[in-house]
Amino acid sequence: MKIKHIVYTLLILGFGALVYYRISANKELAGAGGGPGGSGKPGAGGPGGGKGGPGGGGGMPMRVSGIVVAPQQFANSLQVTGSIEANEQVEIRGQVSGLVRSISFQEGSNVSKGQTLVKIDDSELRAQLAQAQTKRSLTAENERRARLLLEKEAISREEYDVARADLRTAQAQIQLIQAQIAKTTIKAPFSGKVGLRSISVGSFLSPETVVANLVSINPIKISFSVPEKYANSVRTNTQIQFTVAGSNEKYTATVYAIEPGIEATTRTLQLRARANNANGELRPGSFANVVLPLTTINDAILIPTEAVVPVQNGKKVFVSEGGKAKEVMIETTTRTEKELLVTSGLSAGDTVLTTGVMSLKAGSPVRVAIAKN
Repeated sequence: MKIKHIVYTLLILGFGALVYYRISANKELAGAGGGPGGSGKPGAGGPGGGKGGPGGGGGMPMRVSGIVVAPQQFANSLQVTGSIEANEQVEIRGQVSGLVRSISFQEGSNVSKGQTLVKIDDSELRAQLAQAQTKRSLTAENERRARLLLEKEAISREEYDVARADLRTAQAQIQLIQAQIAKTTIKAPFSGKVGLRSISVGSFLSPETVVANLVSINPIKISFSVPEKYANSVRTNTQIQFTVAGSNEKYTATVYAIEPGIEATTRTLQLRARANNANGELRPGSFANVVLPLTTINDAILIPTEAVVPVQNGKKVFVSEGGKAKEVMIETTTRTEKELLVTSGLSAGDTVLTTGVMSLKAGSPVRVAIAKN
């Protein structure tokens, strides 16, 4: 039994010695790590130590990109949507009622000014004309006889005036019937292309019936509107460019008319331009994407749109000043596809930050990589 107790005692003493050795070894390692360059507790480390060292992560500058603002020439333009219209367009209608005797045009064909398009039956009117001409002959003879009698003082002046009035009435009646006969022939008021007809030979035509549409599409007109604030920047004889759906071609037109007043409901100013359309590619009713040049600025300041941060009171950017980010409020006007035109807040030579602007704060240290233009 004594031997057994001795063995247990030796085992306990050995285990205790092992634990004491490990604790001593760990303390020596900890003491060695607290010297220069170690990773000991704050304040015990050297210059390259842990969080307490001056080279810690809290003072590292943020790497960002930026541009140096430089004045440049900027052709200010405005993009709006317009509508293509025919140079002239009219619905062809008859002025008198009657049966259609002939149609002298082909649907979709070009016609000339004054060309006969439709002929309405005028047989009844011609009969009335013959009757009126006979009556005029009779009244003309009566007027001649009355004049001779007046010269001989065989009748009074009043009786002669009645005969002369009858003659003038008969002549006016003839002119009225001739005018009605002329209206039975429908002619093209201008040269252009006639559309689809809605009548046939033998149908009854009334003034309310539309025979066809006649349009002149060379040249064509482009109508568009600009916001009220640009009203003083538009001029007649200004050349614009426009495109239409389904085509990549850019067309040119010239502004020839400007509405004298602002539209009160939309606060816009309406303009109209004219473009050549000899090949007939442009069709009335199509939408047009119009680019209207306004003014040319020789010392414009342009910055990338990604540099601008919208805020409650407007817009701001960050500039680099003394190695730190600085907030600057700006005012802008025209926006292009990639840039904004700055009117106030920035000057030539300012370094505007273009990346990381959403996470920057005023006074944050930054290291700027200048982007090449």
